[in-house]
Amino acid sequence: MKIPEYTEFTTALAERRDQPVAVFDALRALTEATVGVKLFTVMTFDPRTRMAQRIYSNMPDAYPVSGTKPANPTDWSRLVLQEKKTFVANNIGGIAKVFEDHELIRSLGCESVMNVPIIVAGEVIGTINCLHEAGFYTPEKIQAAEALKLPGALCLLLQQRNPSSGDR
Repeated sequence: MKIPEYTEFTTALAERRDQPVAVFDALRALTEATVGVKLFTVMTFDPRTRMAQRIYSNMPDAYPVSGTKPANPTDWSRLVLQEKKTFVANNIGGIAKVFEDHELIRSLGCESVMNVPIIVAGEVIGTINCLHEAGFYTPEKIQAAEALKLPGALCLLLQQRNPSSGDR
């Protein structure tokens, strides 16, 4: 990957002391450059407790970081958390089938979603969540999102190391 945002990500990881905020900001910029995103969030997932938590959002007024919530058994959780596959819905109808907050998502100008599972040691430890206008996440962008998995894993592992610092 030869894009300036990748260099900015590695620099944020290696040199910035305001962690993990700096590296999550850099992951958002890298995601924007790689696949495009309007609404960007990162969730953690604990496979032992089956609890999820939003730990980063580029729209904290609409989607603030939050406490934990159970990952209920749904088609989405089966696909993303168990089968470890990326979920994509490219219209608001597809989003409405799996997310109760579809009206809020639409009000933000987003009608497509891509949830990329972050896998470490065979377990999903979180997701990168990208939302954009209808029809936005093409097969090429879905394939390009694979390049976000390693940077996403580094972010989540850094978050585990510094759990109380700077959620955003």
